[in-house]
Amino acid sequence: MEKKPFVTKEQIEEIVKKYPTPFHIYDEKGIRENAKAVQEAFAWNKGFKEFFAVKANPNPALISILKEYGCGCDCSSMTELMLSHAMELDGESIMFSSNDTPLEEFEYADQIGAIINLDDFTHIQCLEETLGKLPKTLSCRYNPGGVFQMSNGIMDNPGDAKYGFTTEQLFEGYRIMKEKGVENFGLHAFLASNTVTNEYYPMLAKELFELAVKLKEETGAHIRFINLSGGVGIPYTPDQEPNDIRVIGEGVRKVYEEVLVPAGMDDVAIYTEMGRFMMGPYGALVTKAIHEKHTHKEYIGVDACAVNLMRPAMYGAYHHITVLGKEDAACDHKYDVTGSLCENNDKFAIDRMLPQIDKGDYLVIHDTGAHGFAMGYNYNGKLKSAELLLKEDGNVELIRRAETPQDYFATLDQWDIYHKMGF
Repeated sequence: MEKKPFVTKEQIEEIVKKYPTPFHIYDEKGIRENAKAVQEAFAWNKGFKEFFAVKANPNPALISILKEYGCGCDCSSMTELMLSHAMELDGESIMFSSNDTPLEEFEYADQIGAIINLDDFTHIQCLEETLGKLPKTLSCRYNPGGVFQMSNGIMDNPGDAKYGFTTEQLFEGYRIMKEKGVENFGLHAFLASNTVTNEYYPMLAKELFELAVKLKEETGAHIRFINLSGGVGIPYTPDQEPNDIRVIGEGVRKVYEEVLVPAGMDDVAIYTEMGRFMMGPYGALVTKAIHEKHTHKEYIGVDACAVNLMRPAMYGAYHHITVLGKEDAACDHKYDVTGSLCENNDKFAIDRMLPQIDKGDYLVIHDTGAHGFAMGYNYNGKLKSAELLLKEDGNVELIRRAETPQDYFATLDQWDIYHKMGF
């Protein structure tokens, strides 16, 4: 599969007249088409809802687009809950899936009516003590342990993950919660990350559906929804075939018909919590080549760095790179593409074959719409970039301004220093 940027060199040359690089830019058309496809893929389930994983990209302008297609928000912290509530999402459209949760966050989630998805057996008591009683609706996160294996090999290792109830804890937890007045139950699991296969959701669904039937039979709990969470991935490399969400939705439907319907559970709603799939391919980091270095290797220095996109530095993640205006040129130069942090892992690419890059060239780093800007930080005093939205009509909207030195210093208590800097 060829990876093509959704912006051209001519567009970027016009954009940088107003918004200098580096910046993240998002494709409204792509976001809308994908959100529509997700809704269509699961339209067979009348209770279906996608809860966008806010941690992937907490920008209100982008979440507002998804909201138009019926999406809610999956939150993992107080500020994500506050953001979702401020966007006037009703409580039933906010899922609170956290871990090692501060009690005040449970309290706020309940206050705004969010659905609480408990990560641990001991949190049942914590929640009851915090709120005085348990909510009428509660969900639990399940971790079967061991490894999660698919036909193409081992995908992930839930047994090493810090999240979720064991099987025994889940059954005991449901019994306790039912005794304490919980009326509607949810079941949630995340067993593999960034799967680029149409198999994952149907396989996960079968495991959760069969478990749900046993939970109903053995505890008498009314299971209102089953949350397949995230894990549906995107093709970061050009050789990967993208997931087909309609095939995935049909696969889940078949398992639903096979397992839940015969058990009299045809009223169970299907929820998803996709972040990467919903937004990843529709964002890009645009940066300019500002230096070249010829030592033991050939380096291209750009004006972005790992604070703008930390995935490659953090765990060697691959992000495809297009040199604008040289899309058809031969990739006959081997480069490390680096940023300016005082860390040797501040590299967007290592030994990457690319066209010859000249100072002033614009590089598009693909697939940064999820876990891109959101994972930014301020090491070395670096400032976070702007975020732009490429509208369907071709116009560009600023949806988050770039940070300034004033933003960086604003939290200092030493106000004399702050003011000496001229702020």
